[in-house]
Amino acid sequence: MLVGIDVGTSLVKAAAFDRDGRELAVEARPVGLELRGGAVEQDMEEVYGAVVAVLGALTARVPEPVELAGLTGQGDGVWLVDAAGRPVRPAISWMDGRAHELVDRWLADGTFEAVFRRTGSAMFPGCPGPLLAWLDRHEPQALDAAAAAVFCKDMVFQRLTGAERAVTDVSDASMPFLDPRGRVYDDRVVELLGLAHRRRLLPPVGDPIATGEAGGEGLPAGTPLANGPYDLPACALGAGVTAPGDGLLIVGTCLASLAATTEPARDGDPAGLYISTDRPGHWLRAMPAMVGTAALDWVLRTTGARHEDLDGLLTAAPPGAHGVRVLPYFAPSGERAPFVEPGLRAELLGVSLESTPADLVRATCEGIGYAARHCLEAAGLTGSLAVCGGGTRSPAWAGLLADVLGRPLKVMAGEVGARGAVLAAAERYGVPLDTAAWTEPARLVEPDPDRAAYYAKGYQEHLELLAGARERARRRAVTGC
Repeated sequence: MLVGIDVGTSLVKAAAFDRDGRELAVEARPVGLELRGGAVEQDMEEVYGAVVAVLGALTARVPEPVELAGLTGQGDGVWLVDAAGRPVRPAISWMDGRAHELVDRWLADGTFEAVFRRTGSAMFPGCPGPLLAWLDRHEPQALDAAAAAVFCKDMVFQRLTGAERAVTDVSDASMPFLDPRGRVYDDRVVELLGLAHRRRLLPPVGDPIATGEAGGEGLPAGTPLANGPYDLPACALGAGVTAPGDGLLIVGTCLASLAATTEPARDGDPAGLYISTDRPGHWLRAMPAMVGTAALDWVLRTTGARHEDLDGLLTAAPPGAHGVRVLPYFAPSGERAPFVEPGLRAELLGVSLESTPADLVRATCEGIGYAARHCLEAAGLTGSLAVCGGGTRSPAWAGLLADVLGRPLKVMAGEVGARGAVLAAAERYGVPLDTAAWTEPARLVEPDPDRAAYYAKGYQEHLELLAGARERARRRAVTGC
């Protein structure tokens, strides 16, 4: 069997596949997030322990030899490790907002745009550049003690293989230090962020992705393992998104919009990033928004509804949710795509005593759909669109998304990120697989023409409301109120 490991933000999963791409079994374990005052951290030992646990459960459940394994996981954040890959301090999540003042300063003084013009990456508070600069100012002793500032999957790879030093790949390294054309770190960017004296912490870039043999924890000793790409490009691989113009929407904790391209243009408004892939000359234009299913989770929790009620709630309210509108920017670090606005917060409009939980839920899902449309347009989507993630498991929400986006959706089932990790590993190890069979969508969802026309107008209204909310966010940043 072939094994894909996906180390997510709140859930660690391992999936087993046969050579034809059939999913044989999946094991999952939740992992915690500690949130306090805008800071979001994770216990690395808990995360690594969950990886070992799901792999042990999977290999016990499917007692077949493991031919190879591919590893993917959440991107961004900072995972400080020592020479053996052990934690120096808790991992700082991509959701962390403590570096927002640095990003605000860099936005004002031109540093933000200067970095974007060199790399195509628009920084946000939870990416490595601002976080390392924040740590350098507030916890220099942690950086002094660390051997490397890596990403989630890199820590797991080093621990599983016992590698002597940490290594990352071109996809994770894309934010914010990598020169997308040269595929190496841009030392001028390191200097612009005031981190030249911390340059040693950036791990070597494996290009193509690094490989190693499992040491016996979770996977049988000697199992060939490949490190990467991280979850967004892994999902693109698993969904078959490789032709220029084709796109992917991941409806998860983070709403990630991707479009394949062969040209990393760095003009226009600074936003999103270019993710380098294992194929030189091919990139993914990514708009990974902070908005996502976490917004819906909050609304369901606040209204006392359950996730299993979602389909019923969406059908209980009409398009437009009886005038209720939600700008679903709930993240404590604001928004990062298709614009960077650290101070942006969610807004609920048109709510009255007559509004129902169904109105609030539908308006939230519509708002997330509008945010997705905004991101996909900015990413350069011109071809077909695949969708995956927890949000697409609801037939009613998948239909609503098709209507709001105004285009057919190729819905991918199962563990798409783990599937992409296996495809990447197979390519690295020279194992031939039928990529078309591995990336076949589970179903096609067509938009309703009348509802699509209704939502086209609603999208323009969303953009107008968003412009006002961004202006208020900037005013608060200046005045403090």
